[in-house]
Amino acid sequence: MSETIPMAPPAPQRKGRLRDRAATWLPIAVLGPSLFATFVYVFVFTGWTLYISLSNSSLLPSYEFVGFEHYASLWENRRWNVAYTNLFIFSVLYVIGTMVVGLLLAILIDQRVRAESVWRTIYLYPLAVSFVVTGTVWSWLYSPTSGIEFLVRGLGFESFTFAWTTSRELALYAIVLTGVWQASGFAMALFLAGLRSVDQDLIKAAQIDGASMFRIYRRIMIPAIGPIFIAVLVVLLQFAIKTFDLAIALTGGGPGIATTFPAIYVYDLMFQRGQIAEGAAAAIMILLALAVVLVPYSLWRVWRRRFELQI
Repeated sequence: MSETIPMAPPAPQRKGRLRDRAATWLPIAVLGPSLFATFVYVFVFTGWTLYISLSNSSLLPSYEFVGFEHYASLWENRRWNVAYTNLFIFSVLYVIGTMVVGLLLAILIDQRVRAESVWRTIYLYPLAVSFVVTGTVWSWLYSPTSGIEFLVRGLGFESFTFAWTTSRELALYAIVLTGVWQASGFAMALFLAGLRSVDQDLIKAAQIDGASMFRIYRRIMIPAIGPIFIAVLVVLLQFAIKTFDLAIALTGGGPGIATTFPAIYVYDLMFQRGQIAEGAAAAIMILLALAVVLVPYSLWRVWRRRFELQI
């Protein structure tokens, strides 16, 4: 009885298997380290920060559990309450102002103006500048000794004042104005892309019916880009909640505590006073504020995708 010797698979078949394995494992090998680092950075360190906020840590971590003591102390602190109030006022004015200015710029550029690419570049340029640089430059403009007030008074208007950053009542609005200038180009770019994506047949039909451009934008084009409004709203709210470098560069959190934000308060507690437990509690409160923005948006995106698939 002769012994059957198994035959080796043909060379092309082996090459095909190797190619399939490479196609399967290469994305894992490329994305695996970054995904692992993201998991550690987001979830592990978030969990560690949460535990530190519930501990009795001061200058160095201590794992003695004290519960929500630091959270109660945080909300009893006047500076924290001022910081959170400032964040709310800034977020509302910053988001509304940026979206209004961005939409107006998008509508103007959508009129097929001459040198459109030049205007788009000019409006988008502030977005390429960091918040630190923006805050520093605008602090010069607001300065009564070297800025707009100095220039106008040099023209003979001695009673003119523009020292917003030195006023407790106006310093926060100076940051709002600077933030709107910084981010309006971003909103403009997204709104313009949305306006250009509207079906031109709808616009031509409205024009044939005698509708004015104002009515076309108000009744057809702006409602059609509703999802873009939501996306811009979410991104701007993230910018607002994490506001730190713009306020530091522009006002340093002053005068006094007039422009203190939660992120500034966290930095002060952790790196200036060495109270890392209360600083961790403040950081968790900022994380919760971000979650209030991101979680509903993520759920809306999932619902919208499922709704579109059902259609």
